[in-house]
Amino acid sequence: MTETQALIENRPPSVATIFLDRVEATPDAEAYRYPVPPASGSGPDGWASLTWRAAADRVFAIAAGLVGLGVRPEERVALASSTRVEWILADLAVLCSGAATTTVYPSTNAEETAYILADSDSRVLIAEDAGQLAKARQFRAELPGLAHVVVIDEDGAAPAEGDPEGWVLSLAELERRGAEELRRDPDVVRERVKALRAEQLATLIYTSGTTGRPKGVRLPHDCWSYMARAVSTTGLVRPSDVQYLWLPLAHVFGKVLTVSQIGTGHVCAVDGRVDRIVTNLPVVRPTYMAAVPRIFEKVYNGVAARAREGGAAKYRIFQWAAGVAREYARTSQDNFRRTGSTAVPFTLAAKHRVADALVYARIREAFGGRLRACVSGASALAPDIGYFFAGAGIHVLEGYGLTETSAASFVNPLDAYRTGTVGKPLPGTEVRIADDGEVLLRGPGVMAGYHGQPERTAEVLESDGWFHTGDIGELSPDGYLRITDRKKDLIKTSGGKYVAPAEIEGRFKAVCPFVSNILVHGADRNYCTALIALDEPTLLKWAADHGLGGHDYAEVVAARETEELIDGYVRRLNEGLQRWQTIKKFRLLPRDLDVEHGELTPSLKLKRPVVEREYKDLIEEMYAGTRET
Repeated sequence: MTETQALIENRPPSVATIFLDRVEATPDAEAYRYPVPPASGSGPDGWASLTWRAAADRVFAIAAGLVGLGVRPEERVALASSTRVEWILADLAVLCSGAATTTVYPSTNAEETAYILADSDSRVLIAEDAGQLAKARQFRAELPGLAHVVVIDEDGAAPAEGDPEGWVLSLAELERRGAEELRRDPDVVRERVKALRAEQLATLIYTSGTTGRPKGVRLPHDCWSYMARAVSTTGLVRPSDVQYLWLPLAHVFGKVLTVSQIGTGHVCAVDGRVDRIVTNLPVVRPTYMAAVPRIFEKVYNGVAARAREGGAAKYRIFQWAAGVAREYARTSQDNFRRTGSTAVPFTLAAKHRVADALVYARIREAFGGRLRACVSGASALAPDIGYFFAGAGIHVLEGYGLTETSAASFVNPLDAYRTGTVGKPLPGTEVRIADDGEVLLRGPGVMAGYHGQPERTAEVLESDGWFHTGDIGELSPDGYLRITDRKKDLIKTSGGKYVAPAEIEGRFKAVCPFVSNILVHGADRNYCTALIALDEPTLLKWAADHGLGGHDYAEVVAARETEELIDGYVRRLNEGLQRWQTIKKFRLLPRDLDVEHGELTPSLKLKRPVVEREYKDLIEEMYAGTRET
């Protein structure tokens, strides 16, 4: 048995145990960093820190408070909050109390929040503010099992007329009660942690539901202790790292980042405000961070837009530098794969040095100047975007996993990553490709099943532990996985040709700097079409520069000049596609797709059925007069 195998196979039964071990090992090291708004209400945020010891004090108080509320092992405690340090502390407290966390996206509407609370049979809800409390209050009559709501922001914790006695309390009050409980019984939390079993339910995460109502994925403690140990063996994160964490913690991707951080012990700067990412990066100066592809697309489009604003010469320099970055990345990766050396021809290396001084160095500085690696997950990253950042010295390591596999099943190695693949499986995870191309996974990260849905569980989880991911992929001879599409999302045209829409959508995002979202349609049709939503700030800036007003998005989208602009990019896309893949017609949407309208999941994945249903008339318009065979 290798050292890596031993580390994984001899893992503790729970992350709660790993957390206590971490606190004991490095009590005075910085654990979490979080923003503190200025007292005046204006100006830049300050940043405060918690050591591992201070974090444990709060975690123990919250955990003991939950015990005092009568929460028993494996009972569910729901968490509805944006990403903030209190989310992490509350989640750890739930685990240390022996209970299980039900995650709820803060953007989830009241009806679906109530559904999740009821389906999970959550006993307590930890809500971020008055808005999250109001959702539970609206459906309180349908939630007889919800005994308490704990509100993080104290201003929102005021009980209302009609609330049962003690139904609402603040997180500060819960911690105060927990501290009293610990004075009476100092070992109450440690005894709960000691009693945890590896197979005991730790987390109930509801899938984001690209189709239909979400299913509760049951992830036991063993999944997370495995993730903590497996990630630490990859060398991707180090104790000296500073991680910038902004991803939704209700999502499995965000959750695995908190777990792996405890295992490694590095600093985690936490701020879920997406509109603060650009501001925070130079302040936090992370060495490591994770993001979804949309963030890298936005950064790329923003850099391209600023270059365009600088005039024709500056934009030509950027385009040249972008081409050099892609060529450099492709060449160095190909050479490493063949020879083990990343060396590139002298002429290319010389061009790269010039481009670095003119363009790339500024991009790295915008990320804080210390970024060692980024992990991209949740959906596919367009290869051209990946190659651009790789050539610019921002190492974007694509990874792969699902809620049902605790997020991190594959990740690219930092010293040998391959753009366009999701890397190799984590130690302890097995993979095989089924006859129809579907990716099957087996290992300690795989879920126990869907909550209360044994029939749905049996559809995807075989008795010998193999999980059917629903994704189509291929393995290289040396074990790198490339995801080509979703099994159920493959388009079969009326001519019998199969089309992978995600691949075409990814290519278009790399070609067109104005696109925000795109949906390729063509199932049972005789050609492919697209619905395209544009990035509002980039579009309006272009419109203002070209005398189109630039104030009203819908008006600009409807302009003939805008359609001609996007048509040029569609033509460029089509040049690299097979005939049956090409986009014959497209329509520009009057607004961007978003989570609020239910068109994107909270992790920004496209809900194809929702978008196709909402814009059915536009789709039919593109096929008017054609004969479907």
